[in-house]
Amino acid sequence: MTTRGGNVIQETERRLCGVVKWFDPSKGFGFIVADVTQDDILLHANVLRNFGQSSVADNARIEFIAQGTTKGVQATVVLSIAPPETTSASLADFENVDDAEVAQLPLEAARVKWFDKAKGIGFANIWGSSEDVFVHVEILRRSGLADLQAGEAVAIRVISGKRGKMAAEVCSWESVSRD
Repeated sequence: MTTRGGNVIQETERRLCGVVKWFDPSKGFGFIVADVTQDDILLHANVLRNFGQSSVADNARIEFIAQGTTKGVQATVVLSIAPPETTSASLADFENVDDAEVAQLPLEAARVKWFDKAKGIGFANIWGSSEDVFVHVEILRRSGLADLQAGEAVAIRVISGKRGKMAAEVCSWESVSRD
């Protein structure tokens, strides 16, 4: 144990897996339910940003390093995030789209123009193009994200939908640049 600022810090670090219970980017934190213990573990926005994401979808699978503190257990490092296994709605534009075909599409560098989480929609622009690419919140969830910020750099796979270009997958720029 170590003392920091008068608080005793337990230095036990454990590698755990779990499911994101909820994460609110505006509050700057959320919670993970650990598989082994079923305990709520704090996930701070800074830890998520160090992984290269500004948000994470509810029910996403997450592998992380956790550390006990006097205020409870918290995630200190995110190792991997997998999108939720089930999604709540289907999009008509994606009914006949094969996931394997989408995976073969190139990841294109883009910048978020705007995204309104309450409405569940937004737009991004592929670098070097002024054409808007529609982004739906369900695609974010399928991609393991929950929200996007205006100006945020992302990588997207684009399909032509009934109303124009649509993001079929959205990845954080940092996660793509690491790979």
